[in-house]
Amino acid sequence: MTDENTSESAQFSPGVVAAVLAHMNDDHADDSLLICRVLGGRPDAVAARMTGFDHEAATFDATVLEGVVGVRLAWDRPVRDRGDVRTAVVAMFRAAQERSGTSAS
Repeated sequence: MTDENTSESAQFSPGVVAAVLAHMNDDHADDSLLICRVLGGRPDAVAARMTGFDHEAATFDATVLEGVVGVRLAWDRPVRDRGDVRTAVVAMFRAAQERSGTSAS
């Protein structure tokens, strides 16, 4: 069974990917930056953009002094649909906050 959110092979439709990336990059660029700095091992990053995701991981482009580097971070749980992606991104952000000693306002 295939719909706009998921398929049997846990691939995401182009529309879902585009919507998630637009939301992350338009509304949560600072969150992506924290994730890349803390969880992605790029404390030198000055900007970050989510560039993709699949059922195993999220991918980001982190801007560092030398240019742009790719960062791929495994989810803490399998993701199969758009709701799972949201849950996993929030978990990733909270883990980055915890490790960095920052917290939500």
